[in-house]
Amino acid sequence: MPGLQHAITIAAPPERVWEVLIDVERWPERIPTVDSVERLDDGPFTVGSSVRLRQPKLPEAVWTVTELTRGMSYTWESKQAGALSVASHVVEPHPDGARLTLAVSVSGPLSGLGWLLTKRLARRYVETEAASIKSVAETRD
Repeated sequence: MPGLQHAITIAAPPERVWEVLIDVERWPERIPTVDSVERLDDGPFTVGSSVRLRQPKLPEAVWTVTELTRGMSYTWESKQAGALSVASHVVEPHPDGARLTLAVSVSGPLSGLGWLLTKRLARRYVETEAASIKSVAETRD
C-alpha cells in the first residue's frame, strides 16, 4: 500500500496541538495547502464527521472520520476514482512538548498510478501541514 509518514516535534502542550489539529474549519487561514474546508455536519468533530476539502492541484474530496481518540488521534478516509485514501493524525506527549505524526496511504485498483502522479505533492503537503500546525500551536492566536 503506497503511502508516507511525517513526524514533527512541537514546543507546545499536546492539548494545544490537538486544538489546532481538529479545528479543521480554520485550516484554510492557517495551512497554505488548504483552499477551503466545508463541514458537512454539525456538532463536535467526531467519528462520522465529514468535510469537503479543496486543495491546490488536487481534486475536491470528501473526508469522513473513521476513528477518533479525543485529545490524541483521528483517522479519516476519502474515496475517489478507484482509490481509497486514508490519513491519520496523531498527537503524543514529548519531552519538548508534543509530537505530531501525519500519515497518508492509498489503496485500490488505481492507487498505484495515482500515487506515482501525486507522491511528491503529497509529501510536500504533509510536511507543510505539519509545519503550519507547529507554527500555530507554538503561537497563540
